[in-house]
Amino acid sequence: MKAATRQRWTSLAAGMACLSFVTPAAIAHTTSAEPASTASSISPGLPVGLPGLPSLGEAMQRDLRTGLAINGFDPVSYQLGGKPAAGRPEHELIHDGIVWRFASQANLEAFRDAPEVYAPAFAGFDPTGVANGVAVESDPSQFAIIGSRLFLFRSAENRQRFLQDAGLLAKAEDSWKSVLRFVAR
Repeated sequence: MKAATRQRWTSLAAGMACLSFVTPAAIAHTTSAEPASTASSISPGLPVGLPGLPSLGEAMQRDLRTGLAINGFDPVSYQLGGKPAAGRPEHELIHDGIVWRFASQANLEAFRDAPEVYAPAFAGFDPTGVANGVAVESDPSQFAIIGSRLFLFRSAENRQRFLQDAGLLAKAEDSWKSVLRFVAR
């Protein structure tokens, strides 16, 4: 056996040996008798103190750099003001593991009391993409309110196409469950 091949096999064996010691500890840590709320927020294999990975129940589109839902815009402002308003850091609420910002305390309380009324449809993904079976990120400045539901779109063209084709909403509704399974969470 050549020296390079022997070195690779030795490195592989050492790595496997380390995994056999580390993996049971990580599994035991995540299956301990902790309350469900803390156990679900711990990512297997991550040392304590590091930020966790997004939870499996999390689907809302959010800015991956800031962690803010709909890029920090106030979801209530679309319904009440007819246009998006930037949320403020002093008016934050964590709902379903996502940080939402609001322009005012009153908007925060309205969302807290009825998030299903104010949260964007399809978790903030563009419904034209959802209709095609794909989760497409949206631009919070491109929106429409249809039947008191907030829809966010990737572009003005997608918004226009959605508003002109009534069948796209039904198609998006039918596709949503399968699209949701493939959303990186």
